[in-house]
Amino acid sequence: MGFVASLARPGGNITGISNIGHELSAKRLELLKETFPTISRVAVLVTSDPIVASHVREIQRAAKALKIDVLSVELLRRDGLEQGLGLLSKWHADSMYFLETADHFANRKLLAEFAAKIRLPAIYPVRQYAEAGGLMSYGADYEANNRRAATYVDKILKGAKPADIPVEQPTKFELVINMKTAKTLGIKIPQSILVRADKVIE
Repeated sequence: MGFVASLARPGGNITGISNIGHELSAKRLELLKETFPTISRVAVLVTSDPIVASHVREIQRAAKALKIDVLSVELLRRDGLEQGLGLLSKWHADSMYFLETADHFANRKLLAEFAAKIRLPAIYPVRQYAEAGGLMSYGADYEANNRRAATYVDKILKGAKPADIPVEQPTKFELVINMKTAKTLGIKIPQSILVRADKVIE
C-alpha cells in the first residue's frame, strides 16, 4: 500500500508489526474448502476499509484455482443484516469468509451471531472471532504482536528513528475451531482439521 519503502528499511515515519492479513487471504479460503469440500459459493463479507480491495483480489485468485464462486457483500451493522441476509439467500451462498478489518473486529460477536442465525459455515481472521462464537479462524496472534509492538515504542522513546527499524512479520499463526458453534450448527469438523488446530473451544 506504499506506507513503507521495504520491510527491512521502512524509510519514512512508519514502522511496526504486520499482521500479513493480505498474504493469508488465500490460505484461509483453502482451509475453508478443506474443512467443507462441497462448498462452491463463498460470500466474502467486506467493509469500506481501503485494504479490502487487495484482499478480495487475493481471494478471487485463490477461488479460481479452487473452483469456488465469490460474492462480495458489505455487512457492517445490525441494520444491514437483513439486507445482507437477502443477498446471501438470493445468491445461494453456502459459506462465508470475513475479512480482517477494524469494523469487523469491533462487531465480531454480532457477525458470529449472524452466521449462526443463517446456519452457514464461516471462517474468520483471528482467534478473537472464534472466542466470540465464530466457527473457525486462522491468523496471526494479535496478543503476541501487541507485546512485540511494545519493543518498538521502547526503541523510539530511546531515540531510534522509525525509518531505520525493520517492519516485523508475525511468526506465530493460530487455527482455532469453536466446537460449541459447530455442534449448534450441526456441522462436523474433519479430524484432519481438528488435529492441526492450535485451540479447540468446547
